[in-house]
Amino acid sequence: RSLRQAKLYGADAVLLVPAVVRHDTTYEQAWERSQKQIRGLLPLAEKLGVTIAIEEVWNKFLLTARDFNQYIDEFGSPRVQAYFDIGNIVHYGVPQHWIRQLGKRIVKVHLKDYVRRTRQFVSLGEGDVDWPEVRQAFRDIGYTGAATVELKGGDKAYLSDVASRVDRLL
Repeated sequence: RSLRQAKLYGADAVLLVPAVVRHDTTYEQAWERSQKQIRGLLPLAEKLGVTIAIEEVWNKFLLTARDFNQYIDEFGSPRVQAYFDIGNIVHYGVPQHWIRQLGKRIVKVHLKDYVRRTRQFVSLGEGDVDWPEVRQAFRDIGYTGAATVELKGGDKAYLSDVASRVDRLL
């Protein structure tokens, strides 16, 4: 349904969280089951020209950039790529390292900031993200695609502040 709606509305990608590892679902099961389901969607994604963009979201799955790369590469299709969330990686990784490792697999980006010590998402520029390094990493891989702010909503003043932070940081 999401693939068809994306095509209808002119979107070129849909975000997908492919699996969750829990006490009753192993990492291997999550990998195999989710790949099977995505493979079933690939013919439609290819027909519609819509990319399935995989995001890592603290679901105990795709915990390293190496795993993320392998997961995407095993599909052998340009219709399965990465939706990279900068803030999600800060908790246990270094965003600029992941960006360089994922490279051309990144088709969309979520902008967020995070503080490890308090384990909280914060306003852009107030967390542990090294924005100059992140910016350089995106330059290094030649990324020129979309970047969406994934933060709480707010009034006009708040949104103006967010916009100025994005301009300053990127």
